[in-house]
Amino acid sequence: MRTVATVGVYQSNLEDFLDTLRRHQAAMVVDVRQRRGVRGREYAWANSLRLQAALAQAGILYRHDPELAPPTELRQLQYREDDRLRVGKRSRVELADEYRRRYLHEVLDQVDLGAILGSLPEDATSALLCVERDARACHRSLIAARLQDQYGVPTINLVPGPPLRR
Repeated sequence: MRTVATVGVYQSNLEDFLDTLRRHQAAMVVDVRQRRGVRGREYAWANSLRLQAALAQAGILYRHDPELAPPTELRQLQYREDDRLRVGKRSRVELADEYRRRYLHEVLDQVDLGAILGSLPEDATSALLCVERDARACHRSLIAARLQDQYGVPTINLVPGPPLRR
């Protein structure tokens, strides 16, 4: 069965990131970032070329779908809301209502999600990649929710890192 996962970069490292993808048998990473770089030396592994090389070595396909990325104006809207709430991008826990509404209308309503879904590997998990750790704080959660609602695709939010101990 085709499954869509979401995965972020923050508060992770390459080893934990790849282990999480392997644990969930991800066959492909779909990069939904507009700009495929991450600031900070600790996240250099997530910059596009390094990430692609690491995924290839792990046997995981990589694809960039820029049509699913929020445009600069929408990202700036979210940053202003983050500033108003005094939260940083790395600590945000949810998206602004206006950002969510506009992303759905201006981006997701304009793309053929059925075609995108059809291009993902069958009987495998494909992970939508962006930077925020918590999917609720990122547009990738909106993509996954739309795929689930419109196409019945099972979705899961992955959080890289060592498994929680009980």
